[in-house]
Amino acid sequence: MVTESLFEASSERLARALAHVAVSDDTLERLRLPKSVLKVSVPVRMDDGSLRTFPGYRVRYDDSRGPCKGGVRYHPDVNVDEVQSLAFWMTFKCAVLDLPFGGGKGGVTVDPKQLSQLELERLSRRYIDAIADFIGPDVDVLAPDVYTNQLVMGWMMDQYSTIRRQISPAVITGKPLSMGGSRGRDTATADGAFDVIETLLPKRYRGDGPPTVAVQGFGNAGATLASLLFDAGYRVVAVSDSKGGIHAPEGLHIPSVRKVKEEAAELEAVYCDGSVCDLVEHERLDAGELLELDVDVLVPAALENAVTEANAGAVGAKVVFEVANGPLTPQADDILADRGVWVVPDILTNAGGVTVSYFEWVQNRAGLYWSADEVRGRLRDRMTAQAERVWTIAEDGDMTLRTAAYVHALRRLGEAIDAKGSAETFRARR
Repeated sequence: MVTESLFEASSERLARALAHVAVSDDTLERLRLPKSVLKVSVPVRMDDGSLRTFPGYRVRYDDSRGPCKGGVRYHPDVNVDEVQSLAFWMTFKCAVLDLPFGGGKGGVTVDPKQLSQLELERLSRRYIDAIADFIGPDVDVLAPDVYTNQLVMGWMMDQYSTIRRQISPAVITGKPLSMGGSRGRDTATADGAFDVIETLLPKRYRGDGPPTVAVQGFGNAGATLASLLFDAGYRVVAVSDSKGGIHAPEGLHIPSVRKVKEEAAELEAVYCDGSVCDLVEHERLDAGELLELDVDVLVPAALENAVTEANAGAVGAKVVFEVANGPLTPQADDILADRGVWVVPDILTNAGGVTVSYFEWVQNRAGLYWSADEVRGRLRDRMTAQAERVWTIAEDGDMTLRTAAYVHALRRLGEAIDAKGSAETFRARR
């Protein structure tokens, strides 16, 4: 059986939006393929003295609205199709949030858990050595993604500055504060997702009690979002990580779950004897079982393709907020839409990270830094405004929220592309 690639699935979302918006042929042609795709070898001297070479990638998909922008992930499954798809999504995510960026993405095919700290630093610096001519504050701006963090971003910025012989903080976002990072960047994805949930869920939820929530993926974004929801009075009844999950119908005490998880690095540690673990009785479940729980809100916050044609029919939630990139396939979208399940798309829900990355880029270029409250307020205003706009487009056009988000982005992308001249422009001058 031929499996649809991630990029083919991404392109299918674009095709569906085109039924609801008129854009020029030039726009479609420009968005059909990425602007550039770079594949590099990343040689690393290991601690035992041996040399290993890892495949690395950087894709600039479109820069019609500004420099490309996107994260770098370290994962054993990184490949060119995945990176290209993520760059495509970033193009539309930046347009939805009205950021002056295009879409980019990068990655290295590696299991970072198998590397020492010194090997990880060498890998990060050699990756920048390989792509330095391909990136820059006005060309392509990097950020953290799966298994990369502030420390890795700091190494990358330092290496780029060494190559250019000048301090260049604006080439990398998600850096440590001491190197020009922005306050609020480490929680931005969760903060932005929370703003979208607070804006859109009341338009659907009509229950008497607090909404129930299941979070698949208890990493940085998922755990932080679960805490925000818990603090706001939502009933978070289930969470899971790569090794399993826990479920308590009356609601989990998320601060305790996070404390145990952070101390032991896995949710399995919650299955123990002791006061913290006994605060709420819970049952074990796997990630697949979590998707089937009868809850008001499902938050897929792990990796791509968590919900497919095979399991979409078993999803028990009424609303799905995509915090991961591409957690639902187009076939899953169709099944959930037929069942009346709302899906709030990734290019809106998880755009908080790139939005605060934009704020960091602006602060780096201005040399003027904002308070945490100012960053949080600016993020809330932008996420709320664009969520309301996507909602209005969906209602007015009788379309899904995902299609509405793509329509919203396409209009902005089309305007930028056509502003440089289109076939219609030059035909008119004949």
